[in-house]
Amino acid sequence: MIQQLVYEDQLFEKLNFEGNHARQKEYQSCTFKNCNFTESDFMRSRFLDCVFEDCNLSMAKFEGTTLNDVLFKNCKMLAVNFSKCDDFLFSTGFESCILDYASFAGKKMVKTLFKNCALKEASFTQTNLTGSAFDNCDLENAVFNRTDLSSVNFASAFNFIIDPEINVLKKAKFALTGLENLLTRHQIKVV
Repeated sequence: MIQQLVYEDQLFEKLNFEGNHARQKEYQSCTFKNCNFTESDFMRSRFLDCVFEDCNLSMAKFEGTTLNDVLFKNCKMLAVNFSKCDDFLFSTGFESCILDYASFAGKKMVKTLFKNCALKEASFTQTNLTGSAFDNCDLENAVFNRTDLSSVNFASAFNFIIDPEINVLKKAKFALTGLENLLTRHQIKVV
């Protein structure tokens, strides 16, 4: 995985790449299955139309990295700082991932799907999540600060606390049972 500069339509399976560098590489339409990328450095690499499935990317470094149409499925991604990724063409999707302590601060993530994910203590500070969905996601202690949550679907999300005074919530969807999570700041109890 480190010899070539460009990889297309390849399957990478059961790689143990923990703590290694794969800087300035390009992966187009590649699939990564059951790989360990813990603390790996992908600085200024490009992932285009790629899928990561059953991989561990905890504490991986993505500074200046392009993630364009990248899907993460059943991945463990503790403390990944997505805010360092290249903003141009940034688009991702997450299904059944552990994204605890991840940072999406300042990212434009319009229509992003988070499905069956744990996002405990994740940061969405100044993130544009317009039209996104948190389908059955645990948002315990996730930070929403000056975040655009217009038309975001929180109907099946849980454990979130969102302050409507510092976030944009126009047309956002919430289940009736989740409305109390919007009132926490005011110490109002819904009974």
